[in-house]
Amino acid sequence: MRYTRLPAGIALVAAATVILAGCATGNDTAGGDSTGAEKGTVTLGYLPSWTDSLSTSFLLKNQIEKLGYTVELQTLTEAGPLYTGLSEGDIDIYPSAWIDVAQKGYWDRFSDDLEDLGAYYTEASGMLAVPSYVDIDSIADLKGQGERFDGKIYTIEPGSGAATFAEESLLPFYGLDEEYDLVTSSTPAMLTVLQEAISKQEDIVVTLWRPFWVTDVFDIKELDDVDDGYGEPEGLHFIAHEEFSGEYPDAAELVSSITLDDEQYSTLENMVVNEYGEGQEAEAVEAWLAQYGDQLDWVVTG
Repeated sequence: MRYTRLPAGIALVAAATVILAGCATGNDTAGGDSTGAEKGTVTLGYLPSWTDSLSTSFLLKNQIEKLGYTVELQTLTEAGPLYTGLSEGDIDIYPSAWIDVAQKGYWDRFSDDLEDLGAYYTEASGMLAVPSYVDIDSIADLKGQGERFDGKIYTIEPGSGAATFAEESLLPFYGLDEEYDLVTSSTPAMLTVLQEAISKQEDIVVTLWRPFWVTDVFDIKELDDVDDGYGEPEGLHFIAHEEFSGEYPDAAELVSSITLDDEQYSTLENMVVNEYGEGQEAEAVEAWLAQYGDQLDWVVTG
């Protein structure tokens, strides 16, 4: 399979909010505690364009700070350095790891130096999607249609779970790897291409995943996985370096207790990414907690 990188200068989709690395930490954030420096600093690492980990990073920041810790956010651009940082202890927690399927290769490689703090969501899955006006309904229907789609399936960052799983498993499983090139880029760039294709009513295939706010906002449909190429749904896990629970037992206990259902998760992501947006993530989490906090038995209200 050949790979093509999209031009780096493609404009971001307005809704695909990306935050800068210099985030407010510790007592600069509402709910911080003056004892944070004494209890220690917890570092959360994530990719800003992966909005599941963006949303849950700010949720964990809010909650762990209310235990009295200082929390720092570290942004990265690829999954490999994120897992390396975790394994070496430079990052304490990655708050949305797809280790059952999509990122299993990273987990298998680094798991000896990591610990799984539990899954906060258990119905995650990848998908191939097309605009709703495209008269193809299943992944199997893509076979023999390569010319129609210019022989391309658009995906996100090289090394991401979505790109790796499509390359190594899904496309070969359906016999599409000889007919289609996987076009890698950034998540925002892929969404820009998708949005432009929809505006022109053009045919396009992209890799997406659930949960993801895009599936509720863009005019798209998931292609049926008729032959079960994706397998069972997977969990979205909080993972940490192997010494985390021993160093921060109360934080580990809190994180391990967090679970979200479909409505809670989708509302959190939508508030962080779309309703509030860049620079107001902390406010989005507080608004979400005000709406859903009484449904959750793990919330720290300090």
